[in-house]
Amino acid sequence: MSKDYYKILGVEKNATQDELKKAFKKLAMQHHPDRPGGDEKKFKEINEAFQVLGDAEKRKKFDQFGSDFEQQGGWGGAGGSWEDVMNAFRQQQGGAGQGGFSFNFGGADFGDLFGGFGDLFGGGSSRRNGHSSRGRDIQVDVEIDFKEAAFGVEKELSLRKQSKCDVCGGSGGEPGSKKETCGICHGQGQVTQVQRTFLGAMQTVVTCSACNGRGEKSSKICKHCGGDGILAKTSSINIKIPAGIDDGQSIRLSGHGEAAPHGGQSGDLYVQAHVRPQKVFHREGFDVYTDNEINFTQAVLGDKIEVETIDGQIRVAVPEGTESGQLIRLKGRGIFYLGRSGRGDHYVKIKIRIPRRVSRKVRKTLEELKSEL
Repeated sequence: MSKDYYKILGVEKNATQDELKKAFKKLAMQHHPDRPGGDEKKFKEINEAFQVLGDAEKRKKFDQFGSDFEQQGGWGGAGGSWEDVMNAFRQQQGGAGQGGFSFNFGGADFGDLFGGFGDLFGGGSSRRNGHSSRGRDIQVDVEIDFKEAAFGVEKELSLRKQSKCDVCGGSGGEPGSKKETCGICHGQGQVTQVQRTFLGAMQTVVTCSACNGRGEKSSKICKHCGGDGILAKTSSINIKIPAGIDDGQSIRLSGHGEAAPHGGQSGDLYVQAHVRPQKVFHREGFDVYTDNEINFTQAVLGDKIEVETIDGQIRVAVPEGTESGQLIRLKGRGIFYLGRSGRGDHYVKIKIRIPRRVSRKVRKTLEELKSEL
């Protein structure tokens, strides 16, 4: 069945190349399969339409024969595959996409046509400008109990990670060796790679792997670390879990992740807290809730009861006429606020305990009271 590529891109038949480019970029970002709600089938269709209309010769044939023009002589020209393009987009998230990329399609350079895809993948594309790559971030899980989450706690963690070499100090060169300009990138810290796709030639600017983006190398590599400046080590670190942290929340320790090769910036350490379930206490925000039972006479006449709080047991007055489900507020007895002063409250939820059976004496007394209550 013949396809209307103009309709697929949502443009008029007399649309300019700039209008085609803008329409394609907008639709591609909307339907990209790596994006939530993306549609791979629709994305392929959009790419197919742009591949034809973005090339003057193919567009001319399409206007004459429709989308079946390939039967009149084929598309030809662009080369590459769908997988090439998908991999190219995904490079923007990984290490190979640490620079920028552009497309040369049908002889026309579309420059930063896909520049907006950086945010789509969560990383963005930024030129390194000769700076060393950053060390990998690390995430660890720490289990704590309810009160430790409420008041804060200090934990010692043992981590095995890439750390700075003690011999060369992370430079990767033998102590006293000279620095030389990298012969691969000629001091730029970046190199350009060219990949053929069905959209045309894609130029990708990536960090130079020879010098790791520094633009220079040591004349003699460190024998201890093999020139990388990093080694796998096991080390201990004391982590201060702040008061008020909740289950699933993380704290970030800047620079405590893995070291980067050749003295680059270290990554960060993310510590995610997991609070063990607690039978007595229930948390909502910074407030604490407990269930406390009282009998019928306590509810009617009032009384003082023992209540377990995160600070320990305290005596709480139950007012006369208390109903089941009623909340008694203990101000300032809850969780410490995270990152600021003050505390939440403790709420005592009253449950009236009704006996299933009573003695004859009690039943007689209740019968006498029935008419008065």
